[in-house]
Amino acid sequence: MPSPTETELKLALPIDDPADLVQRLSRTAVLRRRKPQQQALHSIYFDTPGHDLRQAQAALRIRRVDAGAAPRWLQTLKTGAPGSSALSRRGEWEVPVDGPALEPGALDAAAWSRIDPDGTWLGALEPCFATTFTRTIWMVRRRDGSIVEVALDLGSVTHAGRSAPICELELERKAGPVSALFDIAQQIARSVAVLPSAMSKAQRGYALAAGTIDAPTKAAAPRLASRMGVREAAHRVMSEMFGHFTANLNALLRSDDPEVVHQARVAWRRLRSAARLFRSVLPADGRPDWSAIEPLRVSLGDLRDLDVARTETLPALREDFVAGDAGRAQAWEAMEHRLAQASANQRATVRHRLQDPAVGQWLLQATRWLETPDEGPAGTDDPSLRAWAARRATRLHRRLVRERTAADDPRALHQVRLLAKRTRYSIEALRGVLPRRMVRTWYAQAIDLQRDIGSRRDLAQAIVLLERLDARADLSAFVRGVATGRAMR
Repeated sequence: MPSPTETELKLALPIDDPADLVQRLSRTAVLRRRKPQQQALHSIYFDTPGHDLRQAQAALRIRRVDAGAAPRWLQTLKTGAPGSSALSRRGEWEVPVDGPALEPGALDAAAWSRIDPDGTWLGALEPCFATTFTRTIWMVRRRDGSIVEVALDLGSVTHAGRSAPICELELERKAGPVSALFDIAQQIARSVAVLPSAMSKAQRGYALAAGTIDAPTKAAAPRLASRMGVREAAHRVMSEMFGHFTANLNALLRSDDPEVVHQARVAWRRLRSAARLFRSVLPADGRPDWSAIEPLRVSLGDLRDLDVARTETLPALREDFVAGDAGRAQAWEAMEHRLAQASANQRATVRHRLQDPAVGQWLLQATRWLETPDEGPAGTDDPSLRAWAARRATRLHRRLVRERTAADDPRALHQVRLLAKRTRYSIEALRGVLPRRMVRTWYAQAIDLQRDIGSRRDLAQAIVLLERLDARADLSAFVRGVATGRAMR
């Protein structure tokens, strides 16, 4: 018997004040004539002390549902890797139980035996974290027979006296095609800002317990095999990179960590590099317009420039400039204060950009595009990955060497740096199927070029920022002198 499958699209809501979200959503065209229902939900998640269920990609909870009548208790087991996409498909087994205590006998025997064959975890299960939130539900029935449950969840996840907010929209397919989820989500996103999110409530709870909630997400190597076709590889690579991007955008809503901004920028460059790399095999229908997200990209770049100057480039020069002089120390502190304020203002600008419905619409369009991996250019075969990857890497490396040799001014060097990044990210994406000599030699060359040119660019950018912030003349002159000396070396 096949396992029951839950298919849902999860969207974070980057709203400063969620108090009027129910009214705002009720005014959207797709929900306007549908009467919402509200439930108060409290869930306790269980795991072993070593978090064996988490490692087995499973979640087990007891949920109390208050919806006007007597409360109901539900025990739910979910299985399957959460993945990096806001669109998830997971096994789900939900049964009524008598109260807040686990009932092992109510677990689906076949499903549980797949994750705990000898039953040793059952006796070790204990409460791990809890969620408490209000759920507002709209049922959308469409003329094509599709049925979608739209659920707004507002509340928090708690662990050991600490909490993190829950503010998200879940669209669950009850009947009909997956496309219905995206159709409804895109209608909502026209007037309400959304961010695709792959993080489940269970994942948020585990992250809260580990102290890693809203931490920067780093790139993960896509799992590729030489026997796989290029089209399948493109889907895996692009999906991982897009998940890397959206995870850090979600973290940016609450985190002031400069590394979150850095990872969001890295993810964007990786994603654009992969889009160029796989352009010939990616589906043309539904391809997102990359220019639509340009204001957010520029804002992220401006914030990253401020963060680099504030936390990396300039601190290393402080002692040489101050040299024990109290006046210079005061000038440096004034500059640091102005940089910190400019960074805080720019971070607020980025968060404001994330609240623009146009950003959410683009991210939803890109999610939908990536969730149709089987569509390719008409009349084309899917080439073998290994030979294709080697040809692409060779072409990029030759171009990098050629342009580096010809570069003789700052603008040309900046283009070389961008090409070095593109080469690096392409080799990272394909390293599982590339010859080792390519990975070992060409990858190191690309990184060295990127770092060498990047350090010069960072100093030049710091000078621009100091002049923009009206730093003291001798301070700007000192940094300019450092840049000139390094360029001469």
